[in-house]
Amino acid sequence: MKKATATLGFAALGDPTRRAIFERVSRRPTTVGKLAAQFDVSRPAVSQHLRVLKDAGLVADTAAGTSRIYRLEARGVEAMRHYLDRFWDSALAAFAHAAEAEQAAAEARDATKQEDRKP
Repeated sequence: MKKATATLGFAALGDPTRRAIFERVSRRPTTVGKLAAQFDVSRPAVSQHLRVLKDAGLVADTAAGTSRIYRLEARGVEAMRHYLDRFWDSALAAFAHAAEAEQAAAEARDATKQEDRKP
């Protein structure tokens, strides 16, 4: 398996059918046949989508007799999450800074109002 990267994961999930297949596999390990029965695409098309997801590191498969069972590959999802966490952490820090600045401004306005009320 290739090293999972956020770029590969996001690219793989860009296709709506592939994203839906990924969501189904993330809920429960399953076979190509069971997945194909749930979509308006052929079994070979589902296999191709799974190949892209596998190459992106988002799913893995294991042999089970003549079938292959596809399951979520946590490392690929984790790579995407780490990428997004960088932005989430920055956004939260910016929000906290803005909230603190607004609180300080509100306290300053309140203090000014109280000073203006003194005889």
